[in-house]
Amino acid sequence: MNVADTRPEAALAACGAQTIALSDERYPPLLRTIYDPPPLLYVRGDLSLLQEAQLAVVGSRRASPAGLRIAQTLSGRLANAGLHICSGLALGIDGAAHRGALRSGGKSIAVMATGIDRIYPLRHRELAAELEQVGCLVTEFPPGTPPRRQNFPQRNRIISGLSLGVLVIEAALPSGSLITAGTAVEQGREVFALPWSMLHKGGQGCLRLIRDGAKMVQTIDDVLEELGPLYTLQQDLFMPAQGGDGASADVPGGLQQVLELVGFELTTVDELVRCSRLPIAQVLSDLSALELAGLVVRSAGGYIRC
Repeated sequence: MNVADTRPEAALAACGAQTIALSDERYPPLLRTIYDPPPLLYVRGDLSLLQEAQLAVVGSRRASPAGLRIAQTLSGRLANAGLHICSGLALGIDGAAHRGALRSGGKSIAVMATGIDRIYPLRHRELAAELEQVGCLVTEFPPGTPPRRQNFPQRNRIISGLSLGVLVIEAALPSGSLITAGTAVEQGREVFALPWSMLHKGGQGCLRLIRDGAKMVQTIDDVLEELGPLYTLQQDLFMPAQGGDGASADVPGGLQQVLELVGFELTTVDELVRCSRLPIAQVLSDLSALELAGLVVRSAGGYIRC
């Protein structure tokens, strides 16, 4: 799928890609809320999927047979529950997650660390072609960009930024999947992990995440019950048919208390917890929902009301 002509316009035309600028109304609303959203995205496939609810499913490139089987099964069930599966097109867990979603009749989004015309790894060319037909491929890197080591961690912030949460299926210590989980925490996303045996070296990263506060996942219900309110809110606010402006929507039920405490100057999370007398987990969840609704914006050190 490489394009011989190195001119960006010719490369985009040759592979049927589209571009979405940060100012474009089609730009993914969740991704727009992160600290450093890409100014331009290159997309192949159904770009409307980027507006809809996604869960990132990531893990080791050298995954165990059990990890691959779990990734495919859980991704299929989550896709059937209404979540598009977002991952990085890599070998191992990423590929299994994409295939699980597609085999179940769901949709999947692949975030690339190369140009939109450069499929990497090459053995995933057929998978990429299938994703282009029933999902989409997306990258911030211009056409012709080859795989470079430094681009993969940069790509990870987009995987988490597009998604309501990140599910780490299998990860060793250290691991690129833990980088994705770290960016998810910084972006206010939920983090989920599987509880592997302490004797399984390939799962030690997941155990570390659970120790540090990630939600343990045994069935998809563990994911859905955590994401339920945010999933419903995103569906209400950002379905393409609605065409409305999230900032003008009514305040969703239960969020008014926190919204009233956020000032038009910087308000810290500690202040919100103290004044609301709510658990910090509830305050953070409400802030994420309000940010989705376009009613508050995150800034260094706290939040500001729009």
